[in-house]
Amino acid sequence: MSINTTQFKHVSYLWDEAKAAELAGDEVALLIYRSNLLGADLRLTNYGGGNTSCKVMSKDPLTGQETEVMWVKGSGGDLGTLKKNGLAALYVDRLRSLKNIYRGVEFEDEMVELFNHCIFDLSSKAPSIDTPLHGFLPFAHIDHLHPDAAIAIAAAKDGKKITEELFNGQIGWVEWKKPGFELGLQLKACLDANPGIRGIMLGSHGLFTWGNTAYESYINTLEVIEKCAEYLEQNYGKKGPVFGGQKIQSLDEAGRKKQAAAIAPILRGFTSSERNMIGHFTDDPRVLEFINSNDLERLAPLGTSCPDHFLRTKISPLVLDLTPGEDLSDVAAIKERLAPAFEAYRKMYTEYYETCKHPNSPAIRDTNPVIILYPGVGLFSFSKDKQTARVAAEFYTNAINVMKGAEAISEYTSLPRQEAFNIEYWLLEEAKLQRMPKPKALSGRIALITGSAGGIGKAIAKKFVEEGAVVILNDMNAERLTGAGEEFKKQFGRDSYATAVMDVTKEDEILGAMEVAALAFGGVDIIVNNAGLSISKSIADHTEKDWDLLYDVLVKGQFFVTQAAVAIMKKQAIGGDIINIVSKNALVSGPNNAGYGSAKAAQLHLSRLNAAELGADKIRVNVVNPDAVISDSNIWAGGWAEGRAKAYGITVAELPAYYAKRTLLNEIILPDDIANACFAFTGGLLSKSTGNVLNVDGGVAMGFVR
Repeated sequence: MSINTTQFKHVSYLWDEAKAAELAGDEVALLIYRSNLLGADLRLTNYGGGNTSCKVMSKDPLTGQETEVMWVKGSGGDLGTLKKNGLAALYVDRLRSLKNIYRGVEFEDEMVELFNHCIFDLSSKAPSIDTPLHGFLPFAHIDHLHPDAAIAIAAAKDGKKITEELFNGQIGWVEWKKPGFELGLQLKACLDANPGIRGIMLGSHGLFTWGNTAYESYINTLEVIEKCAEYLEQNYGKKGPVFGGQKIQSLDEAGRKKQAAAIAPILRGFTSSERNMIGHFTDDPRVLEFINSNDLERLAPLGTSCPDHFLRTKISPLVLDLTPGEDLSDVAAIKERLAPAFEAYRKMYTEYYETCKHPNSPAIRDTNPVIILYPGVGLFSFSKDKQTARVAAEFYTNAINVMKGAEAISEYTSLPRQEAFNIEYWLLEEAKLQRMPKPKALSGRIALITGSAGGIGKAIAKKFVEEGAVVILNDMNAERLTGAGEEFKKQFGRDSYATAVMDVTKEDEILGAMEVAALAFGGVDIIVNNAGLSISKSIADHTEKDWDLLYDVLVKGQFFVTQAAVAIMKKQAIGGDIINIVSKNALVSGPNNAGYGSAKAAQLHLSRLNAAELGADKIRVNVVNPDAVISDSNIWAGGWAEGRAKAYGITVAELPAYYAKRTLLNEIILPDDIANACFAFTGGLLSKSTGNVLNVDGGVAMGFVR
């Protein structure tokens, strides 16, 4: 079956007939294929939002008889990346028979546990709350999505009337009801009352569409959403300017980024009053159109409509009372101005909780805002990790799209506060949160490790990410840095890291890397001064150039990176860690080592001085002293290995064994060993330690700290 794909302007037609033909006869495979296509277009549904299903005849493993089985997206997961193990498979007859024991809407939550008695494939995913919404409808393939264009109509004051007129009665309407057993029954009742309809609009919520085949469902879904989007497009600006017209002018892009980088650590400090948060920033044109508008003040407090939106964005955003080009250099003054706004938000959220709570409601959660709007600059979001913060920003952008559309055709309406609370503090949602893995030791922490594109630095960065942190990878070698970035993306995902080209001898690149940290994650908590080089020469052979390079990279580099980081840490006011990778050479005298050894000694004492000064700010400064870490290290390039071998009267090939044999433990030291030492300082067990030196050298008696 072919279709004129040019009919779609507002959605992406991605169906590949050849690919679908390969899956012919396997309805579950076609369901997954369709789901992935739908999830790939964020105009149709956002990350983790929506669900899809298909019903097939399968042989019952217990009776051998053919029985109808529904495969539906299980609890959690994302349509764009859905695989078979993300589906739940249930006996349709058993699911529908639950109507016989349903005790009414007050008891609908008890039905969720009974879904487990309907499971057909015992290895499939746990069924979600939306299972009956699909199960009670008779169609072979069903899509339930949260497209902005449809929700704009669903959240409009005249949404029901508009839906009726726009689709000539071909799309039904069900008033707002939170997802669950009752909503499933209401969908079936709507269909029974309107036989022949092609879909149902859920008030303030989303869209249900269907078909007899995977392709028919896909096309039906696209056509309905396209029609909604086209209707909105034709109405923008008809009633009046979008969002009441522009009130303020944005800064230019460079100005927005600079302002955002300056304010982000301050905002992060406020939002981290209960636990460390990770930030995200966007100055998407759709966001700027809203936050710069005359209607911002009226619409923002209303909050969002679709449950998927406010579950991730909280009931409403915090709007900053700052001008776009505000001078942010006086940090104390800016904090003093912003503090009352955060207190007011926390008070509002607490009152919302206290007013709406039920006797069995879960305890109040973090009262800080998730979404913060800075007119003329952009949107900040803060959450437990980067992905959650990024997705929250995406969802609030969806909410903006919904408000824009609803206002263009009617008047935007948000969910009543009580209904919103009943979703946010739903016991079933709380149970889902309780099942999530506990935070890792470095969750909510942001780390910048200098020279982290290889060797010790990369090993430290990997260790930190594995323990829950996000990292800013940096190196003076752009090609090497790109390779490290690709490696981290493949191993840990795009939300685990950011990159910045940085030469620690260049102030502008240091400040640039700190801006990257602020824009990507909201600030910085951990600095590991690891970048280094080594020059091994006799006193006679040492040049002024050698000397200056060693002191510029090792000593000045450590100082100025620390200085820039401390400025951010003080903005945040939530403490921090600075770890300086020094060397046993800071303590041990050896031949042909005057420049390098004395620079390392300066690094060590500089660490002590910094620890003494920064303790009052809860910023800990500690030292890791490695020795002879040869693996994948730049330090051994440029003749250092040859110089050390010559000093000891051995060959370069004999160096690793030589270094190991001279230790008390007779061990070769690896980058991972240094990474573990850095984690020991930052992982929480040594949170009351500063000014310390941890030797990781296999045991060199001459290097003992006396």
